[in-house]
Amino acid sequence: MPEQVSFELVTPERMVLSEPVDMVVVPGVEGDFGVLPGHSLLISTIRPGTIAVYQGQSVTRRIFVVGGFAEVTPERCTVLADAAIPAEDLDRTAIEAELQVVRGNLPSLRERVARATGTDREQLLIELAALERDERVAQAKLQAVAELAGH
Repeated sequence: MPEQVSFELVTPERMVLSEPVDMVVVPGVEGDFGVLPGHSLLISTIRPGTIAVYQGQSVTRRIFVVGGFAEVTPERCTVLADAAIPAEDLDRTAIEAELQVVRGNLPSLRERVARATGTDREQLLIELAALERDERVAQAKLQAVAELAGH
């Protein structure tokens, strides 16, 4: 059995990370999962959250991902993320401001959806889903900042 697992984190723009690691913990939609060498085959959707990369018993990197997919084999863990940000680059003040704007826009958009019909309603529902996703991502970023402050 190999001693490390090959970990790759890829966004649409670039390869963010490609290195052998002792373990990686990924934020799956059904909960975080750890990947060690010899892991069974797995494909999972990932939620907004933090990937923790381990060398030995220590976390060497924390990377916030917006969402995407993870594919795991016994030798490799590949994460295809919508976006990835080093956790230390997350700015609590900017995230709180972003969340305030999103939450300020949600009530009026929900009201417009309730009054709309036909294709206008369909378009507004798409906008509402995107805004609700932005809210979930901002909340996950704040959680990541809080976790980083606690470590």
